Amino acid sequence: MSEQRPPNAVSATADRAQSDIGRRIARRREELGLTREETAKRACTAPRYVQYLEENATATPGTSVLVRLADVLHTTVAALRGGDADLPPGIGRAAGHPEMIDLSDEECRARLSTHGVGRIAMDTPDGPFIGPLNYSVIDGAVAFRTAPGATPAMAVGTRVAFEIDHIDEALSQGWSVLVRGRARAVSAPDTVRRLEELAYSAPWAGGERDMWVCIDSVDISGRRIAVR
Repeated sequence: MSEQRPPNAVSATADRAQSDIGRRIARRREELGLTREETAKRACTAPRYVQYLEENATATPGTSVLVRLADVLHTTVAALRGGDADLPPGIGRAAGHPEMIDLSDEECRARLSTHGVGRIAMDTPDGPFIGPLNYSVIDGAVAFRTAPGATPAMAVGTRVAFEIDHIDEALSQGWSVLVRGRARAVSAPDTVRRLEELAYSAPWAGGERDMWVCIDSVDISGRRIAVR
């Protein structure tokens, strides 16, 4: 039986992983809901070896092991090694029989509630802007931190779009969710404290980003590409 985790749970295993390959193996394994035992059995290796790969900074698995692990984890050896880190997603071939499926409101909100990185789209005096942001969903609103004067801060008081997606390179499928609504600044101390307590992660960009902005959803829609 695969381990069950809440969608917003932070992977302790992946956080303990010392090497880049180890982190990628652990995170991909847990994305698929696989235990180390299940992964090891399917890859024809030992669970303790999978643990060693995930947690040992000096681990240098051979190509044959990586090929088997990539196959079990529905990814590629290049992806496990980080060779595609600087490439845009979706460069693989389309599947033979893809199907576009509209997501229900409930499905959209379930995917949106898994925090991560999304993109905000907005108008600025210099023209349209689209940029990535770390976000959380708190009390039904998309919440993110930025710096006063930064471009995302200009969203306050305007209608914006916010999009998240997931691309599965190995299977040539994926999904996207689009939120449209009005952005507002949050300054009330109690509300700011609540956002800080419930946010899942700090902005990856670092720096002083202590201005909270929330996007209240007016409508939400999504689609996914399934492979038959």
